Amino acid sequence: MKTTTLILGCGDIGMALGRELREAGHRVIGARRNPRALEGSGLEAVAVDLTDPATLAGLPDADTLVYVVSADRFDEAAYRAAYLDGLTAVLAEFAGRDKAPGRVFFVSSTSVYAQRDGEVVDETSPAEPSGFSGLLMCEAEQALIDHDLPGTVVRFSGIYGPGRDRLIHQVGEGRIAPSSPVMYSNRIHRDDCAGVLAHLIGRHLAGESLEALYLASDCEPAPLHEVMAWLAKQLKVEATETIQSPLRRRASKRCDNTRLLESGYRFRYPSFREGYAQVLKQGGFLPERA
Repeated sequence: MKTTTLILGCGDIGMALGRELREAGHRVIGARRNPRALEGSGLEAVAVDLTDPATLAGLPDADTLVYVVSADRFDEAAYRAAYLDGLTAVLAEFAGRDKAPGRVFFVSSTSVYAQRDGEVVDETSPAEPSGFSGLLMCEAEQALIDHDLPGTVVRFSGIYGPGRDRLIHQVGEGRIAPSSPVMYSNRIHRDDCAGVLAHLIGRHLAGESLEALYLASDCEPAPLHEVMAWLAKQLKVEATETIQSPLRRRASKRCDNTRLLESGYRFRYPSFREGYAQVLKQGGFLPERA
């Protein structure tokens, strides 16, 4: 009998995850406000409004829930609705069912870390954000960890991949981050986001134990200048402008993915080089050979 995975907030990452799970023999249902956006994805689609208890009650039972909802704008009300309130409502709905899910996965972010001086962070590092976005994400994480339903939080670092190419465009315009002070960046390819979730779901369904929290970032935290200089070389462009430091200084930390690797996951794109090489080739960014 097929196991059923319900992906709430089934956008780019959710669809990539859904395709992987379907290929592995799962029944996959994608839920989002506009289910027509899932046409052609091969996934079953249902409509959901996280603020409407009636649509939550209409969601099908599932063996596994994946909560990968995104806020529709960057303000406190939108973040509270998407992360804390939405997740809390979903947990309340599914906990009260005769067939409750065996595990809930919540997609969070490494933005919950406030470290700014190149520190190494892992799942045991303090998460003490000062902004509303990180604070609400931390509250949502804790709501799942404290809940009676078994849950696992997955914190993704900076996601890139097809359609997520802002850095490539900046470099293409000749703009590059300064080499000093060193500003570390962390990233994960969209396909590895899907791969990590599929891996953890597979472990759960196989009866293997999971931690309550995983940090999901590739294997090489790197100075942003180094990443952009590498991209400039691939694009054959000269850096003509140094990007000025933003008013709110970017976080600078190095994410340690040891716990995820020890769970058995192997990255498809272990560093920015493999990942961006795929994006550059697939997106048609590379200059034609003479």
